This record gives sequence, C-alpha cells and structure tokens, in this order.
Amino acid sequence: MPAKSKKQQMFMGAELARKRAGQKTTTGMSEGQLKDFASTARKGLPKSKSPNLKSSKEEMRKYVKGKKKK
Repeated sequence: MPAKSKKQQMFMGAELARKRAGQKTTTGMSEGQLKDFASTARKGLPKSKSPNLKSSKEEMRKYVKGKKKK
C-alpha cells in the first residue's frame, strides 16, 4: 500500500530506520510493510493528508491485517 502523503512517507521512513536499528516502533508493522510505505515516490503526493484521519487509520489497520494473514 503506497503512502497517501509526503508526511506519511517520511514518517514510515523514520519508523523503518528505527526498526532496522533495533529500537521499538510505534506502528507495530513489519519491516516489509514499512518499506512498502517508505518506498513510495514523493512526486505527486500532497504535503499532508486531508483531515479525515479516522479513515486513514482504518485503511492502515486493514492493510496490516491483510499482510499478516499471508
């Protein structure tokens, strides 16, 4: 699942760096999932996501649950 905004892409990149350094992350996502978000090209992404934050969190939860089953 690609990142929806530049902020989300940068946050996931920071989380990926923490995960690789062996530190605790706040997302609870695997390294592969973080890499999917962090590797999104920034060109064409909005600076930040629209104020509908609740739906964004729900989408991310669905994505994480779907990846864990595979």
